[in-house]
Amino acid sequence: MKLETARLLLLPCTSEDLDDLLRLWMDPDVRRYLWDDRVISRERAETVLQSSLASFRTHSFGLWIVHRAGEEAIVGFCGLFLTGDLPEVELLYGLAPSVWGQGLATEAARAVLRYGFEELRLVRIVAGADVPNVASLRVLEKLGMTFARRMRTEYGEVVYFVLTREAFQESGQS
Repeated sequence: MKLETARLLLLPCTSEDLDDLLRLWMDPDVRRYLWDDRVISRERAETVLQSSLASFRTHSFGLWIVHRAGEEAIVGFCGLFLTGDLPEVELLYGLAPSVWGQGLATEAARAVLRYGFEELRLVRIVAGADVPNVASLRVLEKLGMTFARRMRTEYGEVVYFVLTREAFQESGQS
């Protein structure tokens, strides 16, 4: 299921995206918050990619590769994943530093939220960001997500936000 916005094309991840995803995920500025500044192996990236492929088969969602419309280069990823002990659907995203500050994270995330709420009829979607990741926290606020909880993890403090289908529809984003 491809997703399109005014400036972006989001395509479901495929096995062929592994090298591009690993390169993005290992960019020092991206991995600072995405992987808590840990360098991950190719095998770990492959596991995440395979989980996304399985999730698309089972739940009709996973990770999408983000491209600027009309361009082949990958500028990021965005998607939905089941997470936690009581599974919740979580919004995930990350963009290459070269495109930060252009509103693309918000645009990609809004497209994924729209798909989740309108096509899949999900009731709620959560998202988390490390407390120091001010840019990501701003994205979540722009999306209309509201504070849910703050948790301390072994890697630092994370703030979680939530958005319901009803709130999404009322915000006029749908």
